[in-house]
Amino acid sequence: MKKETKKAKPATKKRRTGHEDLLTDVSHVKPAEAPPTAKGQLGDRIKAAREMRGLTVADISSRTGIDIATLKQIESNKMAPPLGQLIRLGKALDMKMGYFISPGADKPITVVRKDQRQTVARYGQKKSQQYGYSYESLAPDKANRLMEPFIVTLMPTEAEEFSNHDGQEFIFVLEGEIKVQVGNQAEFLQPGDAVYYDSNQPHLVKAKGSSKARILAVLYAGAK
Repeated sequence: MKKETKKAKPATKKRRTGHEDLLTDVSHVKPAEAPPTAKGQLGDRIKAAREMRGLTVADISSRTGIDIATLKQIESNKMAPPLGQLIRLGKALDMKMGYFISPGADKPITVVRKDQRQTVARYGQKKSQQYGYSYESLAPDKANRLMEPFIVTLMPTEAEEFSNHDGQEFIFVLEGEIKVQVGNQAEFLQPGDAVYYDSNQPHLVKAKGSSKARILAVLYAGAK
């Protein structure tokens, strides 16, 4: 008597539960996959990551709180976002913020010489003083880095812009004086002073007085 064999059931397509969106359900793309356009300026990499995930500028705006006009300026390389916004963009696009600064390479060790650091002005060179700072990445060639170390130059400004994002920050003052405020607590730091805080709290870092300051800042954006 011939034995009856059971036919394999065709695979069923997973349905969304209604609680998932393109941020929480990333089964359609590998989390560590980089956009095909890894080269180019910072705005180019952000745009490539967004388009690879099939998201619109409006989608990213709703997920980050960054207005659409600002996002368009960032993607067209007309302005460089502050570091806090880069962290939020990384979360929204399921990418580490360091990818946008520099994709890096798979090396166990990278060295950045003093004369090889590239400066990124907050809103372009002409407006960098008005908006308060420029920064230099100290590890642009290390891929999959968990920390983001920078040398930040803080220019004197009357503006006080608070930021908040996932992760933690460490600051060591190299030159000048700075004001650091986390929540309602304000501290004034001089060369040799250091501070460490949770960056999910509203925080402000700026030069104190009329002179510029330089700091070593290490950002940890937390798990993706």
